[in-house]
Amino acid sequence: AIWLRWRIRHLSPVPETLPRMLVALGRRCGAAWKLPAPLLGRGTSLRRISSPPPQGQGRAGPLDGIRVLDLTRVLAGPSCTQILGDMGAEVIKLERLEAGDDTRNFAPPFLPKNDQGDPSEISAYFAGINRNKVSVTLNYTKPEGQEVVRRLLSTCDVLVENFKVGTLDKYGLGYASLQSDYPKLVYCSISGFGQTGPYSKRPGYDALIQAMGGIMSLTGAPDGEPMKVGISVIDLVAGMHGVMGILAALRHASLTGVGQHVDISMLDVTTALLANQGMNYLATREVPERLGNHHPNIVPYQVMPAADGHFILSVGNDPTFERFIAVAREAAPDAEKLLHDTRFSTAVARVMNRKVVTDRCNEITRTRPIAWWLERLEKQSVGCCRIMNLEEVFNDPHVLERQMLLDVEMPTLEKKATVIASPFKFGETPVTYRRPPPMLGQHTEEVLQGLGGFTEAEVADLRSKGVV
Repeated sequence: AIWLRWRIRHLSPVPETLPRMLVALGRRCGAAWKLPAPLLGRGTSLRRISSPPPQGQGRAGPLDGIRVLDLTRVLAGPSCTQILGDMGAEVIKLERLEAGDDTRNFAPPFLPKNDQGDPSEISAYFAGINRNKVSVTLNYTKPEGQEVVRRLLSTCDVLVENFKVGTLDKYGLGYASLQSDYPKLVYCSISGFGQTGPYSKRPGYDALIQAMGGIMSLTGAPDGEPMKVGISVIDLVAGMHGVMGILAALRHASLTGVGQHVDISMLDVTTALLANQGMNYLATREVPERLGNHHPNIVPYQVMPAADGHFILSVGNDPTFERFIAVAREAAPDAEKLLHDTRFSTAVARVMNRKVVTDRCNEITRTRPIAWWLERLEKQSVGCCRIMNLEEVFNDPHVLERQMLLDVEMPTLEKKATVIASPFKFGETPVTYRRPPPMLGQHTEEVLQGLGGFTEAEVADLRSKGVV
């Protein structure tokens, strides 16, 4: 049965007897897969979208065989579907005619076109979150466009969208409208506030959710203004939660044959991220104040001044503090006394006496340069590091050894583009980099004819009507 399924998903043309054989075997084995509609209804052959060989990979990713219909744009949704694509899923990205994903115009900067650094037409923002996808331009607001979505869905396992709540319902593409026709479909919605609740209809943006979710109240200098995190962390973490929800729902569907709606709210995600800070409030009902670069429950765990700049020091427990003092006494011999001072001797006492502990440790660390501290603290297994800018990050030997940079060829560029690689390292099913970020509508005909079962004439007709 597994071999027959592979034949149907990977080969073209498909022998007419294979679908019937697979259905029969699936029933005998209790399998929960479904056959693409073109095989069952139209009698047309189904071919897998052609793709170049994985770059440096010889094995399929863990999600090979999963197909995703991607109705997302900007960051939270596309970051989710890129992770799925990196893991081997086939991702079909539906984009607006002419305009495409908003992030195609989130520029400058653009990717460099050549060695001279001339800008291309590809925004760096878009390129960072849209690899391993094919691009289809589609106007789903027209009935013909809705039919295209449904035809493609008959070959897909997952749909991901991040529109405002209710947008797709207007066009018959919400989960409630699709559930009966596609009972095994995993339908993931990523939105600002979720599908229910008094805020559900509001648009959601990363900075807005950081503010509403309490993150900004906790971030920044104590005497400064509230501060957002320097990256769109809520968008990205919402996308990660989308991936986790999809994988769990796919597992359930594989066992039961029943799909479900995965509802990811950026505000829910942010509330969950409050973690220890949220629990600190729930335990005391005292609103936490901004601590700048300090940790609310551990001291010293913060930015430390050195003679020539700053570094991070992470002292997580009492044995580590003792090892820190072993180094500190080389710079200040009287530092040994701190181990016998009740304000310093235990983790709880250091938090309760934060100011005096911080002031004394700062006095000590200011006496030596950063390199002096890092060399000695690392030998003592005390957490510490430089505060690095992005040039330093992307040239760090460990980052390079971990292959976190990826050079990809793109159709309109004279040189390879460097993008950030996937952080997932699988021992048996490594991530694969099969496709560069697509040009707008690059694969429309290929997908509609190959997966949707449309003829060349039907695609031409859809194009003449402004549907694709």
